[in-house]
Amino acid sequence: MNILVINCGSSSLKFQLINAESEKLIAKGLCERIGIDGSKLTYAPSGGAKEETLAPMENHTDAIRLVLDALTNEKTGVVKSLEEIGAVGHRIVHGGEKFAVSTLINEEVLAAITECNDLAPLHNPANLIGIHACKELMPHTPMVAVFDTAFHQTMPEKAYMYGLPYEYYEKYKIRRYGFHGTSHSYVSKKAAEVLGKNYEDLKIIVCHLGNGASVSAVQNGKCMDTSMGLTPLEGLIMGTRSGDIDPAIIEFLAHKENKTIDEVMAVLNKKSGVLGLSDNLSSDFRDLEAGYHEGNPRAVNTMETFAYRVAKYIGAYTAAMNGVDVICFTAGVGENSNFIRTMICDHYLGYLGVKLDEEANSKRGEDIVISTPESSTTVMVIPTNEELAIARETYRLTK
Repeated sequence: MNILVINCGSSSLKFQLINAESEKLIAKGLCERIGIDGSKLTYAPSGGAKEETLAPMENHTDAIRLVLDALTNEKTGVVKSLEEIGAVGHRIVHGGEKFAVSTLINEEVLAAITECNDLAPLHNPANLIGIHACKELMPHTPMVAVFDTAFHQTMPEKAYMYGLPYEYYEKYKIRRYGFHGTSHSYVSKKAAEVLGKNYEDLKIIVCHLGNGASVSAVQNGKCMDTSMGLTPLEGLIMGTRSGDIDPAIIEFLAHKENKTIDEVMAVLNKKSGVLGLSDNLSSDFRDLEAGYHEGNPRAVNTMETFAYRVAKYIGAYTAAMNGVDVICFTAGVGENSNFIRTMICDHYLGYLGVKLDEEANSKRGEDIVISTPESSTTVMVIPTNEELAIARETYRLTK
Protein backbone atom coordinates (compact mmCIF):
# COMPACT_ATOMS: atom_id res chain seq x y z
CA MET A 1 0.00 0.00 0.00
CA ASN A 2 1.20 3.51 -0.84
CA ILE A 3 0.63 6.07 1.93
CA LEU A 4 0.50 9.81 1.25
CA VAL A 5 1.70 11.77 4.27
CA ILE A 6 0.47 15.35 4.53
CA ASN A 7 1.83 18.02 6.91
CA CYS A 8 -0.04 21.31 6.52
CA GLY A 9 1.14 24.64 7.85
CA SER A 10 -0.74 27.92 7.62
CA SER A 11 0.84 28.75 4.24
CA SER A 12 2.77 25.57 3.42
CA LEU A 13 2.24 21.87 2.79
CA LYS A 14 4.91 19.17 3.05
CA PHE A 15 4.21 15.75 1.60
CA GLN A 16 5.76 12.33 1.11
CA LEU A 17 4.52 9.23 -0.69
CA ILE A 18 5.81 6.10 1.04
CA ASN A 19 5.40 2.41 0.25
CA ALA A 20 4.09 1.06 3.54
CA GLU A 21 5.34 -2.50 3.08
CA SER A 22 8.95 -1.69 2.07
CA GLU A 23 8.96 1.68 3.91
CA LYS A 24 10.74 3.19 0.93
CA LEU A 25 10.23 6.81 -0.08
CA ILE A 26 8.58 7.11 -3.49
CA ALA A 27 8.37 10.91 -3.79
CA LYS A 28 8.35 14.01 -1.62
CA GLY A 29 7.89 17.73 -1.91
CA LEU A 30 6.75 21.05 -0.55
CA CYS A 31 4.13 23.66 -1.43
CA GLU A 32 5.14 27.13 -0.27
CA ARG A 33 3.41 30.51 -0.01
CA ILE A 34 -0.12 29.10 -0.22
CA GLY A 35 -2.54 32.04 -0.49
CA ILE A 36 0.38 34.40 -1.15
CA ASP A 37 1.87 35.72 -4.39
CA GLY A 38 4.75 33.63 -5.67
CA SER A 39 3.48 30.24 -4.51
CA LYS A 40 5.70 27.33 -5.55
CA LEU A 41 5.61 23.52 -5.66
CA THR A 42 8.84 21.61 -5.20
CA TYR A 43 8.51 17.95 -6.21
CA ALA A 44 11.16 15.22 -6.10
CA PRO A 45 10.48 11.63 -7.18
CA SER A 46 12.84 9.17 -5.52
CA GLY A 47 15.90 8.78 -7.73
CA GLY A 48 14.75 11.58 -10.02
CA ALA A 49 15.53 15.23 -10.46
CA LYS A 50 13.88 17.86 -8.26
CA GLU A 51 11.30 19.98 -10.04
CA GLU A 52 10.13 23.47 -9.09
CA THR A 53 6.84 24.82 -10.41
CA LEU A 54 5.58 28.35 -9.88
CA ALA A 55 1.80 28.09 -9.76
CA PRO A 56 -0.97 30.06 -8.07
CA MET A 57 -2.35 28.35 -4.95
CA GLU A 58 -5.21 30.31 -3.47
CA ASN A 59 -5.80 27.68 -0.81
CA HIS A 60 -4.73 24.23 0.40
CA THR A 61 -7.15 22.50 -1.97
CA ASP A 62 -5.26 24.07 -4.88
CA ALA A 63 -1.98 22.93 -3.30
CA ILE A 64 -3.12 19.34 -2.83
CA ARG A 65 -4.52 19.27 -6.37
CA LEU A 66 -1.05 20.27 -7.66
CA VAL A 67 0.58 17.60 -5.46
CA LEU A 68 -1.74 14.90 -6.81
CA ASP A 69 -1.16 16.09 -10.38
CA ALA A 70 2.61 15.87 -9.83
CA LEU A 71 2.35 12.35 -8.40
CA THR A 72 0.27 11.12 -11.33
CA ASN A 73 1.60 13.05 -14.34
CA GLU A 74 2.82 10.97 -17.30
CA LYS A 75 6.42 12.24 -17.38
CA THR A 76 7.69 12.28 -13.79
CA GLY A 77 4.73 10.91 -11.84
CA VAL A 78 5.25 7.88 -9.61
CA VAL A 79 1.73 6.39 -9.69
CA LYS A 80 -0.64 5.90 -12.61
CA SER A 81 -3.75 7.00 -10.75
CA LEU A 82 -4.97 8.08 -7.34
CA GLU A 83 -6.29 4.56 -6.84
CA GLU A 84 -2.68 3.53 -6.15
CA ILE A 85 -2.71 5.71 -3.00
CA GLY A 86 -4.24 3.47 -0.34
CA ALA A 87 -4.53 5.98 2.50
CA VAL A 88 -3.55 9.47 3.63
CA GLY A 89 -1.87 10.20 6.97
CA HIS A 90 -2.27 13.71 8.34
CA ARG A 91 -0.03 15.28 10.96
CA ILE A 92 -2.20 17.00 13.58
CA VAL A 93 -0.35 19.20 16.07
CA HIS A 94 -2.77 19.20 19.01
CA GLY A 95 -5.12 16.42 20.10
CA GLY A 96 -5.62 17.67 23.65
CA GLU A 97 -6.66 14.93 26.07
CA LYS A 98 -9.08 13.49 23.53
CA PHE A 99 -6.49 11.56 21.53
CA ALA A 100 -3.82 9.36 23.11
CA VAL A 101 -3.36 7.36 19.88
CA SER A 102 -3.67 7.89 16.15
CA THR A 103 -7.17 7.44 14.77
CA LEU A 104 -9.17 7.02 11.57
CA ILE A 105 -10.74 10.32 10.57
CA ASN A 106 -14.51 10.65 10.58
CA GLU A 107 -16.88 13.53 11.28
CA GLU A 108 -16.73 12.94 15.05
CA VAL A 109 -12.93 13.05 14.98
CA LEU A 110 -12.96 16.23 12.89
CA ALA A 111 -15.25 17.88 15.43
CA ALA A 112 -12.96 16.86 18.29
CA ILE A 113 -9.87 18.20 16.50
CA THR A 114 -11.71 21.46 15.87
CA GLU A 115 -12.39 21.74 19.62
CA CYS A 116 -8.60 21.77 20.14
CA ASN A 117 -8.13 24.80 17.87
CA ASP A 118 -7.88 27.15 20.86
CA LEU A 119 -4.90 25.13 22.11
CA ALA A 120 -3.02 25.39 18.80
CA PRO A 121 -4.51 28.32 16.85
CA LEU A 122 -1.59 28.52 14.40
CA HIS A 123 -1.48 24.82 13.59
CA ASN A 124 -4.72 22.88 14.03
CA PRO A 125 -6.84 25.02 11.68
CA ALA A 126 -4.22 24.52 8.94
CA ASN A 127 -4.13 20.77 9.64
CA LEU A 128 -7.93 20.66 9.31
CA ILE A 129 -7.80 22.55 6.02
CA GLY A 130 -5.47 19.85 4.69
CA ILE A 131 -7.87 17.10 5.73
CA HIS A 132 -10.88 18.80 4.13
CA ALA A 133 -8.91 19.44 0.94
CA CYS A 134 -7.88 15.79 0.68
CA LYS A 135 -11.42 14.61 1.43
CA GLU A 136 -12.72 16.81 -1.40
CA LEU A 137 -10.23 15.43 -3.94
CA MET A 138 -9.98 11.84 -2.61
CA PRO A 139 -13.41 11.22 -1.08
CA HIS A 140 -13.14 7.43 -0.95
CA THR A 141 -9.58 7.19 0.41
CA PRO A 142 -9.28 6.40 4.14
CA MET A 143 -7.50 9.03 6.20
CA VAL A 144 -5.74 8.91 9.56
CA ALA A 145 -4.91 11.64 12.07
CA VAL A 146 -1.53 11.28 13.79
CA PHE A 147 -1.12 13.66 16.72
CA ASP A 148 2.03 15.43 17.90
CA THR A 149 0.64 15.29 21.44
CA ALA A 150 -0.41 11.62 21.54
CA PHE A 151 2.94 10.10 22.58
CA HIS A 152 3.06 12.37 25.62
CA GLN A 153 -0.35 11.32 26.93
CA THR A 154 1.35 8.69 29.11
CA MET A 155 2.80 11.44 31.34
CA PRO A 156 1.72 11.12 34.97
CA GLU A 157 -0.34 13.89 36.52
CA LYS A 158 2.63 15.13 38.56
CA ALA A 159 4.44 15.86 35.27
CA TYR A 160 1.66 17.51 33.31
CA MET A 161 -0.11 19.66 35.89
CA TYR A 162 0.74 23.34 36.40
CA GLY A 163 0.69 25.17 39.73
CA LEU A 164 -2.52 26.99 38.84
CA PRO A 165 -5.99 26.88 40.40
CA TYR A 166 -7.34 23.41 39.62
CA GLU A 167 -10.54 24.91 38.22
CA TYR A 168 -8.58 26.09 35.16
CA TYR A 169 -7.64 22.52 34.38
CA GLU A 170 -11.25 21.42 34.85
CA LYS A 171 -12.68 24.26 32.76
CA TYR A 172 -10.06 24.74 30.05
CA LYS A 173 -7.79 21.65 30.26
CA ILE A 174 -4.75 23.84 30.91
CA ARG A 175 -1.89 21.38 31.39
CA ARG A 176 1.34 20.22 29.79
CA TYR A 177 0.73 18.42 26.49
CA GLY A 178 4.10 18.38 24.74
CA PHE A 179 4.81 18.31 21.02
CA HIS A 180 7.15 16.63 18.50
CA GLY A 181 5.64 13.42 19.88
CA THR A 182 5.90 11.53 16.59
CA SER A 183 9.63 12.31 16.50
CA HIS A 184 10.23 11.42 20.15
CA SER A 185 8.38 8.13 19.68
CA TYR A 186 10.25 7.20 16.49
CA VAL A 187 13.68 8.14 17.80
CA SER A 188 13.36 6.42 21.18
CA LYS A 189 12.12 3.18 19.56
CA LYS A 190 14.82 3.33 16.87
CA ALA A 191 17.53 3.79 19.51
CA ALA A 192 16.46 0.60 21.28
CA GLU A 193 16.36 -1.22 17.94
CA VAL A 194 19.87 -0.07 16.95
CA LEU A 195 21.24 -1.08 20.35
CA GLY A 196 19.48 -4.44 20.20
CA LYS A 197 17.84 -3.81 23.56
CA ASN A 198 14.28 -4.10 24.86
CA TYR A 199 12.53 -0.73 24.51
CA GLU A 200 10.55 -1.36 27.69
CA ASP A 201 13.74 -1.83 29.72
CA LEU A 202 15.44 1.48 28.88
CA LYS A 203 15.52 5.02 30.26
CA ILE A 204 15.95 7.28 27.24
CA ILE A 205 16.26 11.05 26.91
CA VAL A 206 15.49 12.36 23.41
CA CYS A 207 16.78 15.81 22.45
CA HIS A 208 14.85 17.00 19.39
CA LEU A 209 16.92 20.06 18.53
CA GLY A 210 15.93 22.21 15.58
CA ASN A 211 14.29 25.56 14.98
CA GLY A 212 11.62 24.10 17.23
CA ALA A 213 13.22 22.13 20.04
CA SER A 214 12.10 19.85 22.85
CA VAL A 215 13.41 17.18 25.22
CA SER A 216 11.55 14.12 26.46
CA ALA A 217 12.06 11.50 29.16
CA VAL A 218 11.04 8.02 27.98
CA GLN A 219 11.03 5.31 30.64
CA ASN A 220 10.08 1.70 29.97
CA GLY A 221 8.56 2.63 26.61
CA LYS A 222 6.42 5.49 27.91
CA CYS A 223 6.88 9.25 27.90
CA MET A 224 7.21 10.45 31.49
CA ASP A 225 7.87 14.14 30.84
CA THR A 226 8.61 16.60 28.06
CA SER A 227 9.76 20.20 27.85
CA MET A 228 7.02 21.80 25.73
CA GLY A 229 3.80 22.59 27.54
CA LEU A 230 0.26 23.76 26.80
CA THR A 231 1.79 25.20 23.61
CA PRO A 232 5.14 24.76 21.83
CA LEU A 233 6.40 27.98 23.45
CA GLU A 234 7.55 26.41 26.72
CA GLY A 235 10.86 24.66 27.30
CA LEU A 236 14.12 25.13 25.44
CA ILE A 237 15.27 28.34 23.80
CA MET A 238 14.42 27.80 20.11
CA GLY A 239 14.87 29.53 16.78
CA THR A 240 12.45 32.37 17.49
CA ARG A 241 10.59 31.10 20.60
CA SER A 242 11.69 32.22 24.05
CA GLY A 243 11.25 28.92 25.87
CA ASP A 244 10.95 29.09 29.66
CA ILE A 245 10.57 32.59 31.09
CA ASP A 246 9.19 34.19 34.24
CA PRO A 247 5.50 34.73 33.30
CA ALA A 248 5.61 38.16 34.96
CA ILE A 249 7.78 39.28 32.02
CA ILE A 250 4.62 39.39 29.89
CA GLU A 251 2.98 41.99 32.13
CA PHE A 252 6.26 43.88 32.56
CA LEU A 253 6.81 44.20 28.78
CA ALA A 254 3.18 45.09 28.15
CA HIS A 255 3.50 48.06 30.52
CA LYS A 256 7.00 49.16 29.52
CA GLU A 257 6.51 48.82 25.75
CA ASN A 258 2.82 49.76 25.71
CA LYS A 259 1.95 46.47 24.03
CA THR A 260 -1.13 44.27 24.18
CA ILE A 261 -0.86 40.68 25.41
CA ASP A 262 -1.17 39.49 21.80
CA GLU A 263 1.72 41.75 20.79
CA VAL A 264 3.91 40.49 23.64
CA MET A 265 3.07 36.89 22.73
CA ALA A 266 4.09 37.61 19.15
CA VAL A 267 7.48 38.79 20.48
CA LEU A 268 7.87 35.61 22.53
CA ASN A 269 6.95 33.36 19.60
CA LYS A 270 8.49 35.11 16.62
CA LYS A 271 11.22 37.52 17.77
CA SER A 272 12.83 35.75 20.71
CA GLY A 273 14.83 32.53 21.06
CA VAL A 274 18.28 32.49 19.52
CA LEU A 275 17.18 35.21 17.08
CA GLY A 276 16.42 37.65 19.86
CA LEU A 277 19.24 36.54 22.12
CA SER A 278 21.78 37.04 19.33
CA ASP A 279 20.46 40.59 18.78
CA ASN A 280 18.86 39.50 15.47
CA LEU A 281 22.06 37.97 14.14
CA SER A 282 20.14 34.89 12.98
CA SER A 283 17.59 32.24 13.93
CA ASP A 284 19.62 29.69 11.94
CA PHE A 285 21.99 27.71 14.14
CA ARG A 286 24.45 27.31 11.27
CA ASP A 287 24.91 31.08 11.14
CA LEU A 288 25.29 31.23 14.91
CA GLU A 289 27.84 28.43 14.93
CA ALA A 290 29.85 30.27 12.27
CA GLY A 291 29.60 33.44 14.36
CA TYR A 292 30.80 31.53 17.43
CA HIS A 293 33.95 30.41 15.63
CA GLU A 294 34.51 33.96 14.36
CA GLY A 295 34.38 35.19 17.96
CA ASN A 296 31.16 37.18 17.66
CA PRO A 297 30.26 37.76 21.33
CA ARG A 298 26.49 37.62 20.76
CA ALA A 299 26.82 34.33 18.86
CA VAL A 300 29.10 32.91 21.56
CA ASN A 301 26.68 33.84 24.33
CA THR A 302 23.68 32.53 22.39
CA MET A 303 25.24 29.15 21.62
CA GLU A 304 26.45 28.71 25.18
CA THR A 305 23.03 29.63 26.58
CA PHE A 306 21.28 27.18 24.26
CA ALA A 307 23.63 24.31 25.16
CA TYR A 308 23.27 25.11 28.86
CA ARG A 309 19.47 24.99 28.67
CA VAL A 310 19.54 21.59 26.91
CA ALA A 311 21.95 20.25 29.53
CA LYS A 312 19.66 21.46 32.33
CA TYR A 313 16.75 19.51 30.89
CA ILE A 314 18.89 16.40 30.47
CA GLY A 315 19.86 16.72 34.14
CA ALA A 316 16.25 17.24 35.21
CA TYR A 317 15.00 14.22 33.30
CA THR A 318 17.84 12.06 34.58
CA ALA A 319 16.60 12.90 38.07
CA ALA A 320 12.95 12.34 37.08
CA MET A 321 13.74 8.81 35.87
CA ASN A 322 16.33 8.17 38.60
CA GLY A 323 18.95 7.53 35.95
CA VAL A 324 19.42 7.40 32.19
CA ASP A 325 20.69 4.70 29.84
CA VAL A 326 20.61 6.48 26.49
CA ILE A 327 20.71 10.11 25.34
CA CYS A 328 19.60 10.66 21.72
CA PHE A 329 20.15 13.71 19.55
CA THR A 330 17.85 14.27 16.58
CA ALA A 331 16.28 16.88 14.23
CA GLY A 332 18.09 19.51 12.17
CA VAL A 333 20.54 20.75 14.81
CA GLY A 334 20.73 17.59 16.89
CA GLU A 335 21.54 15.44 13.86
CA ASN A 336 23.89 17.77 12.01
CA SER A 337 25.83 19.85 14.53
CA ASN A 338 28.60 17.86 16.17
CA PHE A 339 29.69 21.19 17.66
CA ILE A 340 26.44 21.56 19.64
CA ARG A 341 26.55 17.93 20.73
CA THR A 342 30.11 18.39 21.94
CA MET A 343 29.23 21.60 23.83
CA ILE A 344 26.42 19.82 25.65
CA CYS A 345 28.18 16.54 26.38
CA ASP A 346 31.73 17.68 27.13
CA HIS A 347 30.79 20.74 29.17
CA TYR A 348 27.94 19.36 31.25
CA LEU A 349 27.48 15.59 31.18
CA GLY A 350 30.67 14.40 32.82
CA TYR A 351 28.69 13.41 35.92
CA LEU A 352 26.91 10.82 33.74
CA GLY A 353 30.22 9.38 32.62
CA VAL A 354 29.64 10.58 29.06
CA LYS A 355 32.67 10.33 26.77
CA LEU A 356 32.28 11.14 23.09
CA ASP A 357 34.00 9.31 20.24
CA GLU A 358 35.22 12.22 18.09
CA GLU A 359 35.28 10.21 14.86
CA ALA A 360 31.75 8.87 15.33
CA ASN A 361 30.51 12.29 16.43
CA SER A 362 31.75 13.82 13.16
CA LYS A 363 29.48 11.61 11.02
CA ARG A 364 26.10 12.68 9.69
CA GLY A 365 22.94 11.10 8.36
CA GLU A 366 23.09 7.72 10.04
CA ASP A 367 21.90 5.96 13.19
CA ILE A 368 25.06 5.84 15.26
CA VAL A 369 26.46 5.59 18.78
CA ILE A 370 28.74 8.60 19.29
CA SER A 371 29.95 7.74 22.79
CA THR A 372 32.95 5.54 23.51
CA PRO A 373 32.59 1.97 24.85
CA GLU A 374 33.88 3.28 28.20
CA SER A 375 31.08 5.85 28.46
CA SER A 376 28.73 5.08 31.35
CA THR A 377 25.80 6.54 29.41
CA THR A 378 25.26 5.74 25.74
CA VAL A 379 24.92 8.79 23.48
CA MET A 380 23.44 8.41 20.01
CA VAL A 381 22.47 10.34 16.92
CA ILE A 382 19.21 9.07 15.41
CA PRO A 383 17.94 10.98 12.34
CA THR A 384 14.23 11.48 12.89
CA ASN A 385 11.69 10.38 10.33
CA GLU A 386 8.31 11.75 11.34
CA GLU A 387 6.81 11.07 7.92
CA LEU A 388 7.71 7.37 8.13
CA ALA A 389 6.26 7.23 11.64
CA ILE A 390 3.01 8.77 10.34
CA ALA A 391 2.97 6.32 7.43
CA ARG A 392 3.41 3.39 9.83
CA GLU A 393 0.52 4.55 11.99
CA THR A 394 -1.66 5.10 8.92
CA TYR A 395 -0.85 1.65 7.53
CA ARG A 396 -1.55 0.01 10.89
CA LEU A 397 -5.02 1.50 10.98
CA THR A 398 -5.98 1.00 7.32
CA LYS A 399 -4.31 -2.16 6.04
